[in-house]
Amino acid sequence: MSFLNDLLGGGQGQGGGSLLDVAGSLIQKAGGVQGLIAMLQQHGLGDAVQSWVGTGANQPVSGGQLGQALQNGGLGNVLAEAAGKLGVDQGDLLGQLSQVLPHAVDHLTPNGQVPEQGAGGFDLGALTSLAGQLFGGKSA
Repeated sequence: MSFLNDLLGGGQGQGGGSLLDVAGSLIQKAGGVQGLIAMLQQHGLGDAVQSWVGTGANQPVSGGQLGQALQNGGLGNVLAEAAGKLGVDQGDLLGQLSQVLPHAVDHLTPNGQVPEQGAGGFDLGALTSLAGQLFGGKSA
């Protein structure tokens, strides 16, 4: 089983957290999908984030670019805590997040539409089917 599969929660247990949990936590702490998009745009990833929301191909970002934007947006503590929980280096975590977060935003913005910010907060269950899409039926 791959490192990415383990982090996505494709492993045995759901208890210790996964990369999708981290993505969900970042989205939640940023104030939902709208908040994360606005924060990443404000901190230099505007074109890439627009591609994630849009219906075309997702522009890649590096772990370094993502890390800088998240740190500048005040989410550095979320990254540090997640890396500790998962037992990985923060740089490795960012490298994996830079591959998963575009898919998460894309998945949460169907038809290129950012969902209205609800009063109930972000539902991590909205990302549950993403792991199946990333691994189900697609070869690497």
